[in-house]
Amino acid sequence: MVIRARAVEKRYGDKRVLRGVGFDIAPDGFLLVTGPNGSGKTTLLRLCAGLAIPTAGELEVTLERGRIGYLAHEPLVYRELSALENLDLYGRLYRVAERRERIGMLLERFGLWDARHDRADSYSRGMLQRLALCRSLLHDPDLLLLDEPYSGLDDEGASLLDSELEERCSSCAFVVATHDPGRIERFATSKLALA
Repeated sequence: MVIRARAVEKRYGDKRVLRGVGFDIAPDGFLLVTGPNGSGKTTLLRLCAGLAIPTAGELEVTLERGRIGYLAHEPLVYRELSALENLDLYGRLYRVAERRERIGMLLERFGLWDARHDRADSYSRGMLQRLALCRSLLHDPDLLLLDEPYSGLDDEGASLLDSELEERCSSCAFVVATHDPGRIERFATSKLALA
């Protein structure tokens, strides 16, 4: 198992965000997480990424943090840097082999090649989301944690993401939180509905 969760709870002060959450994810598993705003979807992904610690229960992620790709609700890119500079920085941090080739391939695939030298603060919301996707895929992770990955994407961007998920779902584990489960239900090997 890549992730094993048993009776996971998370509180922030008196506010309980998650209660009694449990699931297993195999190396090729795809967990689809749904629920209304405030149900704890983002918190669950943060726990899986190691950015927060459960208040109770047991959460075991068997991969090193460097093997995890995390797409947050916000793009988490440096807006004063270009797309190329952003990805080069992350490539260095993750010690990506042949990073220039990999960066070029991802920018091309996600339709950002022509804007690669433009500062990220000049990007539209959809372009920022594409860049954030490139960042989370750059080091070819074994586990992808995606929080509302279709947010801000136009039809073309959403189709590109569909293709990426389809291509990777047999060789990578996923935890995907979304308000649009119909779009990716076909990939899911398990589902978790948070109330």
